[in-house]
Amino acid sequence: MYAVIMAGGRGTRFWPSSRKAKPKQLLNVFGSETMLQITIDRMKKLKCVEDIIIITGEDLAPQIRKTIKGVKSKNIIAEPSGKNTAPAIGLAALHIKNINKDAVMGIFPADHLVVGAQKFARAIRSSIQLANKDQTLVTIGIDPTYPSTGYGYIQYDMKNAKNHLNGFHVKTFAEKPHEKLAKRFLKSGDFLWNGGMFVWKVKSLFDQLALLMPELNEQLKRIEKRIEKRQDYDNIWKNIKSESIDYGILEKSDNIYVIKAEFEWNDVGSWNSVYDLSPKTKGDNVIRGDGIVLNGSRNFVQSENHFTALMGISDLVVVHTEDATLIIPRDKVESIKELVDYLNKNNKKDFL
Repeated sequence: MYAVIMAGGRGTRFWPSSRKAKPKQLLNVFGSETMLQITIDRMKKLKCVEDIIIITGEDLAPQIRKTIKGVKSKNIIAEPSGKNTAPAIGLAALHIKNINKDAVMGIFPADHLVVGAQKFARAIRSSIQLANKDQTLVTIGIDPTYPSTGYGYIQYDMKNAKNHLNGFHVKTFAEKPHEKLAKRFLKSGDFLWNGGMFVWKVKSLFDQLALLMPELNEQLKRIEKRIEKRQDYDNIWKNIKSESIDYGILEKSDNIYVIKAEFEWNDVGSWNSVYDLSPKTKGDNVIRGDGIVLNGSRNFVQSENHFTALMGISDLVVVHTEDATLIIPRDKVESIKELVDYLNKNNKKDFL
């Protein structure tokens, strides 16, 4: 399997630490390694992984080439501009097809956390076996532990397992639901979280693109010819529509199976995720860096090269960087993206 790591995101919900020049996947959120490097190291431990490909933006590619270990420079593919996941995955598939047209490819986010290496490896092996049968598209689903409104959901047919591989036929993909609907999903018992991990044969992907996204498929064919001649393809790329692989293919295809993950997973999607995964001090506070909380509880404090003190307040996220400080209630962290949009619209580029 060729492991494709998606490393083009901007991590806006991790502002002010995550910026355009150094987004979430390039931050040392846990320990001394970046989220991207942790993902690379996880994939390199899998015996079934033949090679690793990283797809990212043109602006991030030079930094990634300089800082990461274990991936060939030629395997770091730079998109001319961000076009969402369907074009990005298609571009990665072209490069793999050029090496081995019969290959299996896996898609993995650069900035998710996985605990349980053996269980993860078992899920990937099962996904590869399933992908090699009947041109199947395979996704890995996560058992939901609470009614999250921040994840997409996968509904599967509990009666229709695929052999011994614990693969189940997918009925529907559901977008991020409101809380009431998320509770219904959990109660029904046949929904999983969509973890953004996919495995399929390169040929299977292009067959589905031809059927369900013919315009993108034709554009990728033209790009393939340009790549073969070592010519740039910017003029073709700029006319490609921005579209997710979920909407373009997964929500429409009838040949998708899901492997139920047994490993622990977290998308590390916000400061609250870091709070949940971090050791707590007295009062269930998390303090990263130099800081203190007095007479307060359940606060998250991250202070870079600065002493930060909280007193008599609870349930806040406080993140202090060299040039910006964020203070926000913990139950509002999903709205940080709105703040970043505001900064962008008001030309506050120094803080983006």
